[in-house]
Amino acid sequence: MPESISIVIPTLNGAETLPAVLDAIARQRIDVPVETLAVDSGSTDNTIALLQRYRVDVVTIPARTFDHGLTRNLALDRASGHLVVLLVQDAVPVSDDWLATLTAPFRADEHLAGTFARQDPRPDADAITRRYHALYLAASRRGRVVAIESADDFDKLSPQQRLDRCTFDNVCSCVRRSVWQRHPFRATPIGEDVAWAKDVLLAGHRLAYVPDAVVLHSHHRSARYEFWRTVTLHRELFSLFGLRTIPSFSALLRALASCLALHTRLEPGARGLALAVAWPLGQYVGGLSATRGWRMRRRRGV
Repeated sequence: MPESISIVIPTLNGAETLPAVLDAIARQRIDVPVETLAVDSGSTDNTIALLQRYRVDVVTIPARTFDHGLTRNLALDRASGHLVVLLVQDAVPVSDDWLATLTAPFRADEHLAGTFARQDPRPDADAITRRYHALYLAASRRGRVVAIESADDFDKLSPQQRLDRCTFDNVCSCVRRSVWQRHPFRATPIGEDVAWAKDVLLAGHRLAYVPDAVVLHSHHRSARYEFWRTVTLHRELFSLFGLRTIPSFSALLRALASCLALHTRLEPGARGLALAVAWPLGQYVGGLSATRGWRMRRRRGV
């Protein structure tokens, strides 16, 4: 077993979801010291008071300084655990052995840099969310361990294969702190997890997906938010892997037609139709803007 574990949670106005998360952490059965830290970026609800009531160590930062990679680096720098679990404020562990299961692979593999958990959609998730969620690697019940032999081997993969190898998700993950010290997260508006996965895999480490460690996590977001999040993500995916999922206007038209047909069947209301446009269009604009080198203003909260 590891000598100690830290759990890190970035927070912002999370009072509605945090009690379930913190209660689940408190129920964990594991025979090593566990500390929980939060980095709060300007909550205006009672998030900080709630964290203090649960005896969580809290670091506060200005909202304008939040960065998906650098903020997690700040937390990891403050953490004392040999292993550090990265969790988000609305990902609820489903069992009292979640933490032991997520961290267990480190005992057997000294070259393992990180693990990540399975995500099940929340009970109130809509049909569209469940449909797309089922396609994600972190919904699979089949575990895997990934390694890359060399940079040349990585370069020979297709862009989609590169992303597949580097799939890693800080919704619920665990990183070996000694590896992170050599390979900290990059400053990035999104996708710090897959960027880190690429760095540590190319450095000769391994990553494991652990489907028996499960959290409940899904969202019901507006189409406007999903559009800008998708644009931002697909700019990063092109930068990291050369990936354009919708590389042409004709491919965009086909994707729109397919999504409209699917969403009309699953959720035939205004939001479902709006998402059928937002997701393909966001992929197209994100990839196109990256290839053209367009500068785009960062959207707060994405």
